[in-house]
Amino acid sequence: MTSSASFDYLESLQADMAELIDRLPTLKHRQFIQQALATIIRLADSEIERLDWKILSAALADMEGGFQLFYGYRHVRKITIFGSARLAPETPEYQIALQFARAVSQLGFMVMTGGGGGIMQAGQEGAGRENSFGLNIQLPFEQQANPFIEGDPKLIHFKYFFTRKLFLLKESDAVALFPGGFGTQDEAFECMTLSQTGKFGPVPLVLIDTPGGDYWRSWSKYVDEQLVKTGLVSPDDPSLYTITDNLEVACNAITQFYQVYHSSRYVGDQLVIRLRQDLSDADVERLNTDFKDILVKGKIAKSQTLPQEGQDETSELPRLILYFNQRDLGRLYQMIAAINQMGTPSEEEAAHPERK
Repeated sequence: MTSSASFDYLESLQADMAELIDRLPTLKHRQFIQQALATIIRLADSEIERLDWKILSAALADMEGGFQLFYGYRHVRKITIFGSARLAPETPEYQIALQFARAVSQLGFMVMTGGGGGIMQAGQEGAGRENSFGLNIQLPFEQQANPFIEGDPKLIHFKYFFTRKLFLLKESDAVALFPGGFGTQDEAFECMTLSQTGKFGPVPLVLIDTPGGDYWRSWSKYVDEQLVKTGLVSPDDPSLYTITDNLEVACNAITQFYQVYHSSRYVGDQLVIRLRQDLSDADVERLNTDFKDILVKGKIAKSQTLPQEGQDETSELPRLILYFNQRDLGRLYQMIAAINQMGTPSEEEAAHPERK
């Protein structure tokens, strides 16, 4: 960049910053914009390396692209598909992934994959281009997107794996895992870890074998024998996921998860569970009886929107509030399953499980 061009760019940036500061008091998310700007200013006065700045700026560019892409689809539930990139279209694993993606897209869900070959390509082929997102990664060697998502505006290229993984999980309302190698195992355990620690979800995690296959069932035996029996994970942690070789069971695990349960968030120390329909007082009392062990104090109670949720798009939904111990996530998943057995969705809700 020439000195003249550099000066012009700086002058333009100064004007943009001045305008942003003037508008800041009127912006909807001014608190977080102010915090982000303050972080940049503090770093500018810190002794960090040039590489640190390159990582920061590239990561922000990755996130800018992701935020802008997904904003227009924020009201549609999405399913992330993980699995081997090495599996050819004629393999049973590819075919079951294709059939699963086709089935969930027919239910109204959209599908997200890493945009490459193998199981990722099967997901895009099954869902179709219009129902697909591809989150590809830039590598020193050529990283081709699969032909079913190549050239689509919903294909996005990330510089970093961590920003790509952020969006594959942040934007997903369910995760489906098919057989794969080290990368798939990493994704499976990361999903379990983030779910177990409350950093992801709650969302349904479905581990899908080929009919009669035992890839995930063998994995489950390892978890039971080496982790559960030895006390390295909680006996309730397997409730975080479903293992099946039946596509109907896999699809039902996802749709039934959102039959009554809608979503959740924390407001202070309270967990707020949003519901697609109200529960009876008797149902809530039964939850208090069956799940009192996960409460730090008080009881599970029905609630309307809390004052701190004033800008929440789900403000019209009924809620349950509780002081959850934030430790027994397997039990929380069991409670969500119980909640979903307590209501009967309307015909409209049953026909559109994909709507947030």
